[in-house]
Amino acid sequence: QVQLVESGGGAVQSGGSLRLSCAASDDTYRNYYMGWFRQAPGKEREGVAGIDSDGNTDYAGSVKGRFIISQDNAKNTVYLQMNSLEPEDTAMYYCAAIWARILLSRYATYWGQGTQVTVSS
Repeated sequence: QVQLVESGGGAVQSGGSLRLSCAASDDTYRNYYMGWFRQAPGKEREGVAGIDSDGNTDYAGSVKGRFIISQDNAKNTVYLQMNSLEPEDTAMYYCAAIWARILLSRYATYWGQGTQVTVSS
């Protein structure tokens, strides 16, 4: 079982940046496609970015060019660098280990507890 712990959320103004971290309990997370999801109140959870063990990345259209997903295998950590943040990015952000390279929440095997991101205009 992989345990995931997110950190790095907070409140920023529009145009600002944040870096989220997802620390895995051990290196077995490399067996999974790692994804970042977000869920705003009243909305479905949506995939934001994903990265596989080879470093191949995927992004939702709404964040492409603004967000960057990366991983540090030495630290068992996946990051989400979020730039040019907009109020529409406000949501709870979750890290997930996914059994296939599909950025959909129903394919996730393990979830973190989430970290809140709030962007004010």
